[in-house]
Amino acid sequence: MMKKNAVLRLPPRLAACAGLALLLLAGCSALPDKPARATLYDFGPGPAAPAPAANPPTAALPTLALAEIESNTRLDSTQILYRLGYADANELRPYGQSRWSLAPAQLLRQRLRDALAERRTVLGPEESATIARAEGKVPDTLRISLDEFSHYFESASSSAGLVRLRATLIRGTTGGDRVLGQRSFTVRRPAPSADAPGGVKALAAATDAAVAEVVQWVDQLPRQ
Repeated sequence: MMKKNAVLRLPPRLAACAGLALLLLAGCSALPDKPARATLYDFGPGPAAPAPAANPPTAALPTLALAEIESNTRLDSTQILYRLGYADANELRPYGQSRWSLAPAQLLRQRLRDALAERRTVLGPEESATIARAEGKVPDTLRISLDEFSHYFESASSSAGLVRLRATLIRGTTGGDRVLGQRSFTVRRPAPSADAPGGVKALAAATDAAVAEVVQWVDQLPRQ
């Protein structure tokens, strides 16, 4: 008969296995949670396509080539960036768990291409080169440089989406490229909240406004 308060002793091999199991259980409980997946944003589906005009213009606007948009290295990534203008306006900071689905320059080019294509044929660089080889005629090329694309905070409670770009319309001739026009555009749109979702909404609105201004400018340039 076992005496009361007797200590139960396991064989050495079983004791070692039990100790290992306890260590594994403790290790599993100490493992960190899976990292949170970043939220992806874009500019949304865009405005609804306008209804076809009852009396379309007799002379369509000329075909236009849209070059790939140039931007600095920081804007080549998918980070959503913000600036604290009231603290240090020179520092670009990324939101930690929010990303664009594509780099801002690519999102901007999609929006601009769609807007231009409502009134004219818009070609990419490769399509333009193909037409040039086949027909010996080069369409005018619109080049865009994206210089600023950030959620800008004037204060802790007031912020806006800030978009700054430069547009250049170029005509290729046998004597070389000729600049038909160049203009800089700066657009701000207020953010509904002081966080990444608010910055995204403000930047999408600022982008649409900048695109509208660029399209109007290109359409009004004289056909020299």
